[in-house]
Amino acid sequence: MGRWLAQRLAEAGDRVLVHGRDAERAAQVRDAVREATGEDRAEVLLADLSRLPEVDRLADEVLARTERLDVLVNNAGIGASPGGARQVDAYGIERRFAVNYLAGYRLTRRLLPLLTASAPARVVNVASAGQQAIDFADPMLEKGYDPMRAYAQSKLAQIMFTFDLAQELSGTGVTVDALHPATFMDTTMVRESGISPWSTVEEGGAATLRLINAAGSGSGRYFNGTSQARADRQAYDAGAREQLRRLSEELTAGPAGTGR
Repeated sequence: MGRWLAQRLAEAGDRVLVHGRDAERAAQVRDAVREATGEDRAEVLLADLSRLPEVDRLADEVLARTERLDVLVNNAGIGASPGGARQVDAYGIERRFAVNYLAGYRLTRRLLPLLTASAPARVVNVASAGQQAIDFADPMLEKGYDPMRAYAQSKLAQIMFTFDLAQELSGTGVTVDALHPATFMDTTMVRESGISPWSTVEEGGAATLRLINAAGSGSGRYFNGTSQARADRQAYDAGAREQLRRLSEELTAGPAGTGR
């Protein structure tokens, strides 16, 4: 879906900073944009978002490359392949929580000054309808690990952050929304999970593009496709969101993060 969005945005005249983990695949997106537009509208930035120091390096590179940022789309994610073993980074952060939520949290926080200076601007968090409440007594799922639970709580964390940040940024001209783009899109993540796709990349891409282009229409919302929807009830619990905020700050300010 990131490839689809990069091409549509570039065709509309936007300059696109394409993040990828694999240099060859990211270059393919850049080349597809060049072929479609006849211009160099896409630039590649490489980082492994399972490692917070690389998230910081990515933020530094964005800040070095551009003087304005109109839209940030947090779309990187790891699916919920059944039977997957628990994986953590060098600092004990569970991998799906790190990639699906914490990387976007950290990157957004680092880029907020630029987004605010570029207002009106938008943050779009690509979440999921698959959500499960976070157990703050065991947020890294050290007990009874299940990859689907890990995926679902990381996606709910994205939505909780969306609601919190939208409230924080009220009046700044920066809006924040989250969405479940489409169910089981025809993507590598879905196919590797052994699931037959239910929808197309274009369906999910179009729903995401709608929010990207919806400047000024609202903030702090969760969508299922193109329809505003209700998230898991924990997302509306101010106390739970505060717990998540404290946890996120602790994880990003410790040895894994720079504390900036």
